[in-house]
Amino acid sequence: MKPELKQRQDYAFLLPIQTRWADNDMYGHVNNITYYSYFDTAANVLLLQHAGLNPQTSPIIGLVVDSACSFLAELSYPEVIEVGVGISKIGNSSLRYDLAIFKQGQTTAAAQGHFVHVFVDRQTRKSTSIPQDMRDALAPFMLHDAS
Repeated sequence: MKPELKQRQDYAFLLPIQTRWADNDMYGHVNNITYYSYFDTAANVLLLQHAGLNPQTSPIIGLVVDSACSFLAELSYPEVIEVGVGISKIGNSSLRYDLAIFKQGQTTAAAQGHFVHVFVDRQTRKSTSIPQDMRDALAPFMLHDAS
């Protein structure tokens, strides 16, 4: 079953990323595992730039507990892509990102997926509530059809 294609205009946050020489595999396209790296980079840049999360000093950190990706069109080096990041759900201690990769100038996704961060105390690694200031900072990135 083919997923509904995500559209560029659905995302308030888009991060441009230059594909690298090493991203291509022996088949001449970006290797599937690299898409997850793009997702991870874009979601963390959103947290750094808009939610004030500092990976070295913040008292809480996000651990990925679930992820998925649907591959819809090949990417290859050299291309500049844009990764759209939206928030589809904010739970007590978890955050579900809706992600899509767009080729430059394309309106529909070349790949799309999700991952879930569970926030934990940096020292104890015990689940912790997402602070209200972080929730407020991420509110503009909630997807319109998110529940």
